This record gives sequence, C-alpha cells and structure tokens, in this order.
Amino acid sequence: MTGYFLLKDLKKNAPKIFGIPTRTKLDEMFYMIVKEDGKWVKKRLGGIPHLSIINITGIPDTGKSILAEQFAVVQAGSGYRVLFVTVESPANFLYTSLKQKVEVLGLDFGDVEENIVVIDASQNPELRENMKSLLDTMKYAIKERKTTNVIIDSVTGLYEHKEMMARQIVRVIFNFLKKWKQTGVLVSQKRSSQGSETAEAAGGLAVAHIVDGTVIMDKRIVETKWESNLYGLDLGEVIRLIRIDGCRLAPHDSRSWVFEITDHGLINIISPLNEFVKRGEKYGGNR
Repeated sequence: MTGYFLLKDLKKNAPKIFGIPTRTKLDEMFYMIVKEDGKWVKKRLGGIPHLSIINITGIPDTGKSILAEQFAVVQAGSGYRVLFVTVESPANFLYTSLKQKVEVLGLDFGDVEENIVVIDASQNPELRENMKSLLDTMKYAIKERKTTNVIIDSVTGLYEHKEMMARQIVRVIFNFLKKWKQTGVLVSQKRSSQGSETAEAAGGLAVAHIVDGTVIMDKRIVETKWESNLYGLDLGEVIRLIRIDGCRLAPHDSRSWVFEITDHGLINIISPLNEFVKRGEKYGGNR
C-alpha cells in the first residue's frame, strides 16, 4: 500500500453529478457548467447533487423538517427507497405528516409506504446515544431495503448535551453515508442567538464544515413600518428566507430566496428576495 493515488486512478470511481429532485425551486438553484458549441453555459442540475450530504439548518419553526419530509415523499413517490431516521418526532407522528404531504402532492401513498424505511431513534436511547448501534441499524436497513437516500431529523439530537463531540459524530455519519453511496439530508438546529446569516448549528461549525453543502432557512418578524413597506407584509407577519450557503459538489445560486409554508404544509419557494421586493410581491399574490 503506497498511501497515495494518481488522479487518473480515481476516474473509475468518480461519481456522476446529477440532480436528485425535491420538487421545489431548490432544483433550479443548483447547476453545472457545460460546454455547448464552444461556449460554457449554465445547466440546471434539477435537484440537490447526487451522493451529496446536505445540511438543512435554521432556528426552530423555519421549515427544516417540512423540507426534509417533502424531499422524502417526492423520492419515495418516484420509486426510490428512502431511509428516514427520526430523532425528534416519534414514528407514528412522522407517518401522519408524510401521509398529508403525499395527498397534497398527488402521489401514490402505496408507493411511498413501501419505499420509506423508518428508524425511530426518538424513543430509543440506545440508538440516540450509541453511534455504533445506530450505524449498524442503518447499515442493515440500507442493505436489506436497498435505499439510495438517507434523512436524519435531526442530527443535532445525536449530540445533545455533548456538543464537544459534534464534529466527531457528524464526520462519522458523513463517512458512513459516502461509503454506502447514499444521498443524505441532515437536519440541524441553530440556537436562536446565532446569526441568521451563518450556518452555525448547535455544535458550532461542525456540520457546515464537514458536509458537502448547507441550506439555511430563516424567518424574520416584520417589526417596523419600513420593513412592512419593503416586504408588503403587515406588522407582526413573518417573512421566510432560504439560501444555499455553500456546496462543494456543484455551483449554486447563493442569493436569499423568499419562501412560504403553504396551508397544506409544503415548502413553496417564491422568488429571489431582490426580485420579490422589486416586483412588490406578497405571499399568495401582489400587494
């Protein structure tokens, strides 16, 4: 064993980059650069990059779990197996939430039931506290059910009260998902005191520095007349923003986009913030 590789030796194992759809405008926000007729042009990737590990982070009630669940049912409804590790919500509540999203999206619930594999760590301290036990269970599910996507909601719940270990735990999960060739979505919680413009989660920069990319979800309360006029919202209403903070596997739109959580409990990304303000848009129509 030499301990090094020639770059050409890595070609046969190099993954092909393409999009794994979320059925939101995130699918338009990742892209690739390709050469056509001698010119380099942008091509939409059509989803989050295949085999990437994406961190979805934000303070409470910003829509992180909704986005992760929406991604899960879209993939399952398209015939792909999804392993969903629920760390926060008991599995029976997850069932109800996923069923509602399936109905609103017009998917076949029979397909989704068959294609989503659930590991309930929310009520099993052994899985939450013992990383080896959790990974062994995940490995068995991945091999037996042949999953291609893994969602952990939330990864922060795996290092509660031991944040000094956050970097180590996230690194182990990251390497595990890479080894088993899974596209991963990790939901992580930010403290309310952390700046909305940062990707910091409860374990500091552990998650953002290790994963392939980070999506930040944020909400702001309209508190001044100036903000009310700017966003076309009444005082006390909430404006929600989503942004790709970085991705090492594919170029991406780095602007903040306005989104809403619909009455049916889905994520609807509306438009870039600058265009939203210029056009005088408002959730559900024009002001």
